[in-house]
Amino acid sequence: MIVTVTANPATDRLISLLEPLERGAVLRSEAAHDDPGGKGINVARVLHAAGVPATAVLPGSPDEPLLAALDDLGLSYRAVPVRERLRVNLTLADPDGTTTKINSPGPTLDEAELKQLTEALVDAVGAGDWAVLSGSLPPGVPADWYAATTNALKQAGVRVAVDTSGDALGLTVEHSSPDLLKPNSDELAELLGCDAAEIERDHGQAAGRAQQLRDTAGVGTVLLTLGGDGAVLATAEGSWFCPPVAITQRSTVGAGDSSLAGYLVAEVAGRPPAECLASAAAHGAAAASLPGSALPGPADLPPPPTAVAVEPASWRTTWNN
Repeated sequence: MIVTVTANPATDRLISLLEPLERGAVLRSEAAHDDPGGKGINVARVLHAAGVPATAVLPGSPDEPLLAALDDLGLSYRAVPVRERLRVNLTLADPDGTTTKINSPGPTLDEAELKQLTEALVDAVGAGDWAVLSGSLPPGVPADWYAATTNALKQAGVRVAVDTSGDALGLTVEHSSPDLLKPNSDELAELLGCDAAEIERDHGQAAGRAQQLRDTAGVGTVLLTLGGDGAVLATAEGSWFCPPVAITQRSTVGAGDSSLAGYLVAEVAGRPPAECLASAAAHGAAAASLPGSALPGPADLPPPPTAVAVEPASWRTTWNN
């Protein structure tokens, strides 16, 4: 079982423009399309489409349209009632596939609501399962919540994957040791004080920096997504690089979430690290080839790419950060 938690879920509203976005202009569009969103929900949706048992844990009162949308998808979830309405995020998609996202802050969770959300997550997951902690934290949730939750889950024998950014990411790395961390190049560079462009250009440096994060922070595995430059996996067994999959990009919304889901699809099936990375790359590419906030199913996946072992640059001897 894989359980995801989305502390700050949203209805993702896609507006596909019929002409390029222009500030101050009056533009024409197709009809708006709404999807249940938030990073953990996205991961659960991709897992569900792949036939992997998944449950999404989230705040949301029974009359929320987002919950009705999850019912329509047949996705298992546990929702904790909250006082405030969930947010609506807006994606504006240009005809060439360029997307502009406008994200709302989300409802403020009080101490009691956060306690109930944490209890719902702990109750839904068991020893040996994966818990996926994804996305931004809403107002009222302390930045170290992912770190504290990771520690509690690991004490119960749960494997924990974290995909977040900013202070929540920094505190998770500083105060806990998740089994899997999924940064992109910008997030990894911010954590380690290095240059994101160098990570993207040099696969050896990317692997070295990912291994640095493992060694210094005690992270089990690092799945580093590089956007159009591919992806790197760093584990105790070694490092692998997967080149970018050739696609026609339509939208990058949900690509990172799909990569994480793709990794887990292969991991729970017992596949070796190189195949887990290839599955992550294929799912991320499939998401990028779909319009707006659409997420991939098995029929959308490209032919599986080949991940190759890569020698990581030695951060101990060549880098000072």
